[in-house]
Amino acid sequence: MTRRDELIERYARDLREKIGMEPDMDLLEKVTIGCGPAIYDADAATVAATQPGELETVKTNFLMKKLGLEDGPHLMEAIEAALESYGRGERNKYRAVVYYLLVKHFRRESVYR
Repeated sequence: MTRRDELIERYARDLREKIGMEPDMDLLEKVTIGCGPAIYDADAATVAATQPGELETVKTNFLMKKLGLEDGPHLMEAIEAALESYGRGERNKYRAVVYYLLVKHFRRESVYR
């Protein structure tokens, strides 16, 4: 099993155990690959939920650029909802999991097909 496969399994476990969602493994793999080398860096692999600049980056670089969504308060609301479902007390909110939740929320799976 490759390092990436191990991380995908970790992300799937988080989705199942912490969020209560059975992941679409094909989509999760594609979202993870889309994160690029960030998944291998301890700092970049997680979303710093308490840093407004980090959330703005998720909004701009992922939701608007990658998923092609138009700016508006609904984007930050969706990010907040994803973080809430992950659990505010959860220290490690993996970027790939948060992105997966946002893809599902906005029904933008077609971006990865």
